[in-house]
Amino acid sequence: MNARLTRRRFIKGVIFFGAAASSGAGFYLASAASRPAGGVERLVTLTINGRPRPVDVMPHETLAHTLRYKLGLTGTKIGCNRGECGACTVLIDDVPQYACSLLTHTVKAKPIQTVEGLRDASGQLHPVQQAFIEELSPQCGFCTPGQIMSAVALLQNNPRPSRDEARQAMAGNLCRCGAYDHYLNGVMRASGQLS
Repeated sequence: MNARLTRRRFIKGVIFFGAAASSGAGFYLASAASRPAGGVERLVTLTINGRPRPVDVMPHETLAHTLRYKLGLTGTKIGCNRGECGACTVLIDDVPQYACSLLTHTVKAKPIQTVEGLRDASGQLHPVQQAFIEELSPQCGFCTPGQIMSAVALLQNNPRPSRDEARQAMAGNLCRCGAYDHYLNGVMRASGQLS
């Protein structure tokens, strides 16, 4: 076999070693000594649905991106990706927030709840989830996780809201299908005001 370095072998070697180096690049732990002044630690631990979840996060990464693409919590949808539609709504300290508008590093010390964390350990759906099913609230379903999270936050703060209070609390969640009345009916059912 000819051991002579050819252009083809050189290019294959560069591609091979480049791929090998880049595949491990995302799993490094930035220590305080090696981080430049003002730098951001990349390996953080988020408390999501009551569980600590270590994750490698880029300094400019949004919470929605981290949840969906790094942690596999795909219930958090990315619709507009600029804080207008509410499809990415999660609860941070029990307050509904757009995950697409928050950098992951800014919430690393706060409890985060996603739609996946609403079911109990036995698999029982949250009352809001069950009420939305019974009222046939979802049409295409894309906005539903955000609608659910906003409704859960509302009912935690106001267990028996009026329909107008529910409408105001859900106003940050857009529905392309126009199923707003169905979602409001679901909130009323979950609060025990509609049977």
